Amino acid sequence: MTDRKTELAENLARVEERIASACAAAGRARADVTLIVVTKTYPASDVRLLHELGVREVAENRDQDAAPKAADCADLDLTWHFVGQLQTNKVRSVASYADTVQSVDRARLIGPLSTAAVRAERELGCLIQVALDAESGERGERGGVAPDGIGELAALVAEAPGLRLDGLMTVAPLAGEYAGRQRAAFERLLEFSSRLRADHPAANMVSAGMSADLEEAVAAGATHVRVGTAVLGDRPRLG
Repeated sequence: MTDRKTELAENLARVEERIASACAAAGRARADVTLIVVTKTYPASDVRLLHELGVREVAENRDQDAAPKAADCADLDLTWHFVGQLQTNKVRSVASYADTVQSVDRARLIGPLSTAAVRAERELGCLIQVALDAESGERGERGGVAPDGIGELAALVAEAPGLRLDGLMTVAPLAGEYAGRQRAAFERLLEFSSRLRADHPAANMVSAGMSADLEEAVAAGATHVRVGTAVLGDRPRLG
């Protein structure tokens, strides 16, 4: 193997061991948690190496980086997640390659996403991004809708042609009552997920946890963890 492939393989093995241990500690099956590797700022060549190592779910947060990377890797059987704050002028591009948009956090995104998905003849999975540091009617510091806005957005997504409501996502907040309390934050998200599933039973995806706090997310019940640095290393800048 190349040096880079060996490095990625070793990092993946360590992350896999962490997830497996967290699942065991929580009494969960390892198959209940999906690893999404966040490849932002890394080149398409790394995505190809990850695919060779068995990775099938990858995430990006900037369309200007993600679109060409997805095109370069179009021959691979990958599921692409868009996890960044989404601008309406990027919706058409994102809908052309993303399988899931994890950052739906305001009503004005939904119409353009629906239109773009229908135009592309694709079904686009959507997660409502929840900001646990946001007051009613506000957005979070790192994107996301305030908890009391989940139901309205979920209903809009569920009714929109070309869109599929898959569940909820959050990023551990840096401020507010959950700052530094990742486990509590993720448990709160699971409470919101339970309420959401009462009206939308198929919306059972819960995306939470990253390199530093994936164990807390698994313990809380997350179905997907988004890991970048622990797999790919400290982030470079794309030229």
